[in-house]
Order: sequence, then C-alpha cells, then structure tokens
Amino acid sequence: MSQENEHVQCLIIGSGPAGYTAAIYAARADLKPVMYTGMQAGGQLTQTTDVENFPGYPQGIMGPEMMEDFRKQAERFGTDIRFGYVSTVDFSSAPHKIVVDEVKTITADTVIIATGATAKWLGLPSEQQYNGFGVSACAVCDGFFFKGQDVAIVGAGDTAAEEATYLAKLCKTVHVLVRRDEFRASKAMVSRVLATPNIVVHYNTETQEILGNGKNVTAVKVVNNKTNVVSDIAVEGFFVAIGHKPNTDIFQGQLDMDDTGYLLTKPGSTLTNIEGVFACGDVQDMYYRQAVTAAGSGCMAALDAERYLAAKEHPVEA
Repeated sequence: MSQENEHVQCLIIGSGPAGYTAAIYAARADLKPVMYTGMQAGGQLTQTTDVENFPGYPQGIMGPEMMEDFRKQAERFGTDIRFGYVSTVDFSSAPHKIVVDEVKTITADTVIIATGATAKWLGLPSEQQYNGFGVSACAVCDGFFFKGQDVAIVGAGDTAAEEATYLAKLCKTVHVLVRRDEFRASKAMVSRVLATPNIVVHYNTETQEILGNGKNVTAVKVVNNKTNVVSDIAVEGFFVAIGHKPNTDIFQGQLDMDDTGYLLTKPGSTLTNIEGVFACGDVQDMYYRQAVTAAGSGCMAALDAERYLAAKEHPVEA
C-alpha cells in the first residue's frame, strides 16, 4: 500500500486518557485502530507532575509516567501508534477522509476524536517556569497539594468562582484576582464566593509576575489597574482559571460545536452529528475535565464505534 494512501477501520485522533482508552477497547474488539498522537503525545497530563486522584495508583503517579503506562497498554493489544498530527478532515462522505502531516491521506470507516482542550494561560514567562511547581490550571487536580496554605486564583467567570470555593475548603486563604470591577460569573456563584470567609477578592487587579525562589512559587506581583499601585501577595500556589480552548479548529464547519468550540455529542453517547465520527474526553467535556472521566468517555467512544461497524456489517431488517 502506498505511503500516501491507506484505509483503516478505526482512526483515533489524539493521545490523552480518552484516546488511549479508546485504543485499548478498540484494539481488544479487533478494530485494528491506528492512532495519531498529535504534537503533544499524552496530552495535558504530560505537563502535570503528581496525579493522585486516578484510581489504581495508591501512591500517586507522575503525569508523563501515567501516560506512558496508557500507551504501553494500548500497544500491547495491537494499537498502531504514530507520531503525527491531522491537518485536515473531510467528513462529507463515507469512508471519512483524513490528511496527516499535510501529505498522507487516510480513509477511515470510523473516527474517534480525542484531541482534548488546552488551558488558556496569561502568557507570563514565570507562569511556564513554575508550571507544576506552584502554578496550575486545575484546582480540582492540584488543590490538595496546597492544604492549609495561601493561594491565588485568577479569573472572573463561573469556573474561577467554582474553583475558588473548592480551594477555600482546603487552603488557608484564597486570593481571587479579578481584572475588572466585577465578576462575569453567575449571581449564585458570586454570592457563594462573597459568603466564603477565607476568600479575599481583589478587583481591578492584574497579574504582573509570579515570584518564586527558583523551585516553588512564593508570591504574586499584581497591579491595581485603577490606581497603578503595585503590590506582592504572598502565596504558595497560583491557579489560572481563565478558560480552556478545545482543540477543534480542524473540525470547524463539519461537526456541530457550541459557541466556544466544544464538540456536541448526543446525550449519553459519544456520537457527533456525522455518522461514524465519535468524540470523547475534554474536546466535548467542558464540565468535568478529569483524566478519569476522559478515560471513561474514551471507552464509550470505542464501544460506540464497534456497535456502529457491527450494525453496518449486519443491518437489522426493518
């Protein structure tokens, strides 16, 4: 078969917990899945340090190590894992047409999309320097490591408000940094924040720099954009909650998505609006965004793909 053209039963796009779990199930069902990892093999978890909330790892595990375990398990059952990215897709007819690395065309009977989402960052060099060492984009994942400590969280929407109240149960003081003079969050969420005694809200406040000792975060330098007063707030954790961007640009105009770009799936399933195309993990989940929920939906996607192919092979008589 030529390098430029190939046909597969099941193509998996993306390689986080959702993609790898889909691969394990699809391979065991003999769908002979081919996976393209994307440019960040292993997804967001490869940028985290300790993962302590995934079942089956009683001592916790490092994010990259965990993704390596997922990959090995998918390979053990015969998944063909390839490093590369999908540049364009054409879901207008079956089989679906996918172009990889802008040169190779693959046709696929089923496509499982597990491209995930990317956390939005402030864009400060210190943010990346201390990412995993005090800086995080997930309070539910990492809040536990800051028990009894002072932390700051930047953001003004529902996610920031929700994560601030979550952190308040664990941390000594939670400083909420709001750029404008009010929250964008719903009234109910704002009321909850304001009613929590150990949350301190700083309005009209922008983050200038995250300060640290070379190993861990020690403070955050902020400026009041009304008075121009610069000050340092002593914290050991800094959480960014300004949203996530789902990695769905290549599916624009072909798959149904919400206003922010998350893929829409039929309730209780991974089915998209296109037959034979399934979406799982953070690319279609703006609410939970956990490794374990992504893995669960990856399982669902593989089962949905398997059932779709079985129905095609043996159509039920009306």
